[in-house]
Amino acid sequence: MGQVQKSIDVDVPVSTAYNQWTQFESFPEFMGGVESITQSDDTHTHWVTNIAGVEREFDAEITEQHPDERVAWRSVGGEVQHGGVVTFHRLDESTTRVMVQIDWQPSGAAEKVASAINVDDRQVAKDLESFKQLIESRGNESGAWRGDVDAGS
Repeated sequence: MGQVQKSIDVDVPVSTAYNQWTQFESFPEFMGGVESITQSDDTHTHWVTNIAGVEREFDAEITEQHPDERVAWRSVGGEVQHGGVVTFHRLDESTTRVMVQIDWQPSGAAEKVASAINVDDRQVAKDLESFKQLIESRGNESGAWRGDVDAGS
């Protein structure tokens, strides 16, 4: 199994950072290789990625979501099994630490699998930096979904 863990501090309140992260359809604004995300209901999204000229599609399910704390997901079907969790940590009134952990299960060479979903240390760090720039320049979230999801329910 492969794993990437990264974090970044953003100069917005925890609720602002969390709320923006729940706007899955805005991920192409800060995630490299993500062409589009369509949210079909509160817990299901469809992703289209284009990495190094190779287009892939997969579905993902939100397995856990708690406002201002965490969002966890896992892929459903597709050639690469992966999942992850994003946690939000209040540092003070106007600063939040965003931590991302992504795990994937290799079906072939780990490097090939990681590149198929555009997961490596550099890319995740770059995406987090882009998220920081997006939310700090905006100053507020573009929307919010404050529902609560528990794994297995």
